[in-house]
Amino acid sequence: MQLFYNPDITENTTAFSFNKEESKHIVKVLRKSVDQTLQITNGNGWLFTAQITVADIKKCVVQIIDKKLQAKKNYTLHLAVAPTKMNDRYEWFLEKATEIGIDSITPIICDHSERKIIKPERFEKIIQSATKQSLNCYLPKLNPAIAFKDFIKQDFSGNLFIAHCEETHRKSLKNELRAKQNITILIGPEGDFSVKEIEQALQSHFIPVTLGETRLRTETAAIVACHSVAFINE
Repeated sequence: MQLFYNPDITENTTAFSFNKEESKHIVKVLRKSVDQTLQITNGNGWLFTAQITVADIKKCVVQIIDKKLQAKKNYTLHLAVAPTKMNDRYEWFLEKATEIGIDSITPIICDHSERKIIKPERFEKIIQSATKQSLNCYLPKLNPAIAFKDFIKQDFSGNLFIAHCEETHRKSLKNELRAKQNITILIGPEGDFSVKEIEQALQSHFIPVTLGETRLRTETAAIVACHSVAFINE
C-alpha cells in the first residue's frame, strides 16, 4: 500500500483534488487511472480510501469512498534533541524516529550547540515522507526550535528524563521506563549538556539517565531512546 498525505482532508470531505506535483506523480509515474483507488491520511489519525474520478496530470480528482480512524498508541513520546552540527544527521534522526514511532520533536538550542539555526520546512518534509513510508496516520509534531533555558521552564507531565554523559549518578533508561506512560527525553548536542543545564533539568524533576556504556552521537542517542520506549510498549 502507498500512502498519500494531505492535511486539508477532514472526516467530512467527500471529494478532493491533488496539486499539480502530486497529480503528475499519481497519473504519470504511478500510472493510476479513473476508478482506481488511493489511500490518503491527513496526519490526524484518519485513513481515507479514495477513488479517482479525474486522472489528469495537472489535477487528479478523487472521491472519498471510505474512511476509518486509526487507533492511537497508549503512550506518547516527546524527544527534545539538540540540532547536530551536520544537518543530514538530524534529518536521519527525524526519519528513523518517525518510522519507529514518536509523537513530537523539539529542537533545543543548548550552551554547547554548534548549530543554532534549523530549516523547519525541510524537516517537515522528511517527517511527512517517513510518516507515509511507515503507513502511520498520525504525523509527529515538529515544534519550533527553542533555547534550552526557555524549554525547561515549561510545564511538563508524564515521565521526564535527561540523558547526559557527566560522571555523576545516573540511572539506566531501560530500567526506568514503564509501559503506557507519557515520556519526555532530553538529548544534548555533540558537546553534551552543560553542567548548568543538567542542574536546571534536575530542578525541573528530570531524571538523569544513561543510554549505555559507550558514548553515542546525538542522533544515535535519540534513536536508542526512541527505540527503547517503543520496545517497552510492544
